[in-house]
Amino acid sequence: MQRWTKRPEGSTWGDFGENDQLGRVNLLGPEQILKGIREVQEGHAFCLSLPLDLPGGMALNPRRKPPRLSGTERDGVPYMNFPMENLDATSIDVLSDDQVLMSLQYSTQWDALAHVGAQFDADGNGATRKVYYNGYAAGADILDAPHGDDHADCCGSGTHAMGALKLGIENFAVKGMQGRGVLIDFTRHFGRERKLIGYQELIAVMEKDGVTVERGDMLVLRTGFAELITEMAGKPDAEVLHGACSVLDGADEKLLQWITDSGIATICADNYAVEAYPARERPGKKSLLPLHHHCLFKLGLPLAELWYLKDLAEALHTRGRNRFLLTAPPLRLPGAVGSPVTPIATI
Repeated sequence: MQRWTKRPEGSTWGDFGENDQLGRVNLLGPEQILKGIREVQEGHAFCLSLPLDLPGGMALNPRRKPPRLSGTERDGVPYMNFPMENLDATSIDVLSDDQVLMSLQYSTQWDALAHVGAQFDADGNGATRKVYYNGYAAGADILDAPHGDDHADCCGSGTHAMGALKLGIENFAVKGMQGRGVLIDFTRHFGRERKLIGYQELIAVMEKDGVTVERGDMLVLRTGFAELITEMAGKPDAEVLHGACSVLDGADEKLLQWITDSGIATICADNYAVEAYPARERPGKKSLLPLHHHCLFKLGLPLAELWYLKDLAEALHTRGRNRFLLTAPPLRLPGAVGSPVTPIATI
């Protein structure tokens, strides 16, 4: 069955093949990896992840729960500091073995292309239906979650599993998510002022700092938001955070067109949603997250959020640089629509 006969205006649907599940991540090929490697001059690596128990609590998003560690169990006994002599009297071993329950997009993370879709007339008959990048369909390719007590098939792989049978985060893991990162540092210009960044503001900062981006680059945006979260030490003040730091203006059509024309492969930011939510008011039916709609749904361009960029930004500024090798594979978790990530920048 043909998934679509009409694609969104300005989209890349079909450009990378009718069954493509990578979108602009296709641009992260050998050439981009080599470009990133050529930026390595000192062999100095930076971890770009927050501790995965930050922001802390559920003040920023009441749906997303922080990680909860527990010991794996056998016969009701948790295996933490477990003396193996309980199983074999000759053993001197002590075993600790744990598990975690957490929201996959709680902290430093990637969005998969199955994260945001739209009600769209993909059949060209005037009727909208729920679809995702490249026309993959809700209910068939991205399965619904079970309701109530019906959890029998909510995990694992298979035709009845919940989650993304297509466009899942595992596609990015297999690709590797490695290439040349390019940093734009809004914090250096605007501090922690709440500022909408549209096309004009973006270009002004890039020109002042001598930043250029090329097709296939991974754009990395520092706003200071993750640094503010770190200072709050697990007790985020939602009111303060929602009024702080730079954020992209997803309602700026010139900014969205620049994202298309630039050829960048990804956008990675240190703030909560990359763009302002909700977006500036516009008339008619619309996306509340227009930059997500443009990137994930139309271009197949993944977004990453809540990265920690202070140390990298300061090191690059000291050296008069803004490019580096970026390595950021998500978990290879089939069916997931997002994933924690521990990105590494190397300069």
